[in-house]
Amino acid sequence: MNNVRALAAETLYQVVDQGLSLNQVLPAAAAKVAVKEKALLQQLCYGVLRQLPSLEHYCRTLLTKPLKGKQRVFQFLVYVGIYQLQHMRTPAHAAVAETVNALQALQAPGLKGLVNAVLRNFQRQQAELEAAANQVEVCLYNHPGWFIKAVQEAYPEKWQTILAANQQQAPMWLRINQSQYSTDQYLALLTEANIVARKVDGFCDAVLLEKPCDVFSLPGFAEGACSVQDGAAQIAARLMAPQAGERILDACAAPGGKTCHILELADNLAVTALDCDETRLARVQENLSRIGLQAQLLCADAANPDTWWDKETFDKILLDVPCSATGVIRRHPDIKWLRRAADIEQLALLQSSILDKIWPLLKAGGTLVYATCSVLPQENKDQVKAFLARTDDAIHQPLHDLDTHEQPGWQFLPELTDGFYYAKITKRP
Repeated sequence: MNNVRALAAETLYQVVDQGLSLNQVLPAAAAKVAVKEKALLQQLCYGVLRQLPSLEHYCRTLLTKPLKGKQRVFQFLVYVGIYQLQHMRTPAHAAVAETVNALQALQAPGLKGLVNAVLRNFQRQQAELEAAANQVEVCLYNHPGWFIKAVQEAYPEKWQTILAANQQQAPMWLRINQSQYSTDQYLALLTEANIVARKVDGFCDAVLLEKPCDVFSLPGFAEGACSVQDGAAQIAARLMAPQAGERILDACAAPGGKTCHILELADNLAVTALDCDETRLARVQENLSRIGLQAQLLCADAANPDTWWDKETFDKILLDVPCSATGVIRRHPDIKWLRRAADIEQLALLQSSILDKIWPLLKAGGTLVYATCSVLPQENKDQVKAFLARTDDAIHQPLHDLDTHEQPGWQFLPELTDGFYYAKITKRP
């Protein structure tokens, strides 16, 4: 099957109903469509996931009874059709006709009349349907209710900005390999290649592109001159401040952007990059190879050092722990529907355990940088505050004026950058 709308419906069904991540299922679907349709497939999948509560609300009104069981995939096809009518420039008649025709590929031609009627009724009633949906908080903001509440509590002044940012397409940031080019030198190369980009204050290794582009159109990409990495993610290596000759652990390293950045910033480093997922660890090696860097890669569990640690302590440790990924929803909109409120407590327990298990691996006088791509305090400042309270030889190192012992760390919120959190802790000499 190579019908792009049918494939989008099947992909969405796998994510929302079966709990698979978009990264797991989208590549296989994309492999089945023509090159010129890959962008459309991605746009439909990302778009429906961004607008899911609103689309569900419209369907509850327009369908006399919901499609259930094996017919759920056809409900996702209806979402694809409504999304096109509401958010895309596809002519309405084409959006309806192509969506209805996709039922042939899904081997359900008997539903053509139903799907056609639902889409036509949406067109006729669009203004009233949108007004009604906007009275429902989860539809107005297109996030799950538990997450809206959590963000409201954590950021009473900024919660609407955070939710709005999550609904946008993420910008494309580059990290310039300072061992090859200064940021200004690389900007000049981009200008020569007719790629519009700019520097951003506070992000010394970064440039922000005006619009995303194919990585292989970037000057020197294949030779490691630059890497695609969000501005906030680039802060990690700078906080580590690697010095020549140091022994460094990147404890949850995949896909390797931070590992590579650390290696770009100093010579003669002995870096161990650890991850428990062999497939994701292969991504680390791909990135190292492209840039021409070397690290010791270990497929192992950071929470169980007894199985892999050689008993030599590290000068510095980057601990980018498993987290809810609620700071990168704009890049991965499926996170909104794959996460549950109960997951946060479980993740916080895991993070706490990893912190306690990894701490003995740090030298006296050494530095640990704790990192997440979450916006939730339970995983961030609350986690670090609890660790400092129970760990006698842990010393909090403020990263800015508002980074206090009571409110430790540096929280980036999704807007210009992704949502990241950092805290810097040293071990008493």
